[in-house]
Amino acid sequence: MTMKVSYYPGCSLKGTAREYGESVEAVFRHLGMELDELADWNCCGASSAHAVSDELAVGLGLRNLEIADRTGFDLVVPCAACFQRLKVAEKAVKSGKVKPQNGYRGAFRIRHLADFLGEDISPKLVKERVKKPLEGLKVVCYYGCLTSRPPEITDAARPEDPETMDNLMTLLGADVENWSYKTDCCGGNLILTRPKVAKKMVQKLFDKALEAGADAIVVACPMCFSNLDMKQAELTRETGREYHLPILYLSELLGLAFGDRDTGKWLRGHEVDPRPLLKEKGLL
Repeated sequence: MTMKVSYYPGCSLKGTAREYGESVEAVFRHLGMELDELADWNCCGASSAHAVSDELAVGLGLRNLEIADRTGFDLVVPCAACFQRLKVAEKAVKSGKVKPQNGYRGAFRIRHLADFLGEDISPKLVKERVKKPLEGLKVVCYYGCLTSRPPEITDAARPEDPETMDNLMTLLGADVENWSYKTDCCGGNLILTRPKVAKKMVQKLFDKALEAGADAIVVACPMCFSNLDMKQAELTRETGREYHLPILYLSELLGLAFGDRDTGKWLRGHEVDPRPLLKEKGLL
């Protein structure tokens, strides 16, 4: 029997992070699972609605939860910002601050993609799908701040030291390097409002990843991906230090290891081209 889950892609995966969305869908096909995209879903409000109106910010998320509630399946969310906003709406309902409509039961879980794949899917199933182990690829896993903190919102079991992506990368055969910056903030939308501050935050992540010996950084958030992928050339010019560290979505590496034929198409959209590294490692 095919396992089905509800799916909230969010705006980014339909636009600027299209390679993330396509690779997520491919991974679920390889795992023999069905993604049931929410009908008529709306933007979650990240990252501006909560700065304008708490009522609007919760209401946008709640409408999506009411749609998910009618499906009867757990809800998988790949975008960290979307995950955070939906969890905020869920907590507002559970605390009694807002009242949902249409007989809302809330008998489903909101799961970030990394946690769903790393905790709800059998490691045996993942390993059985691996056709091309990621041997020789040294990575650090970067979770960012929105999927784990604050734990009273995210319900993260290990908010300071999440392990789901690390465990998945190990299953795929990659060398997972240890580092202490997996949940440090990348600057988020400060890249637009206070770029100097955000670039310092991003640079620290690059420096620490390189110090750990990583070939690449694995992410599961469109905003984190954008901040890390797009600022390396600029930092190289400003600092004189060479930054050219591929940033890869978790789902892209799962698709690569599963032998998906569209992997090369996803990787073409990266600012820092990961294909030379992957070819050097014999993975492409």
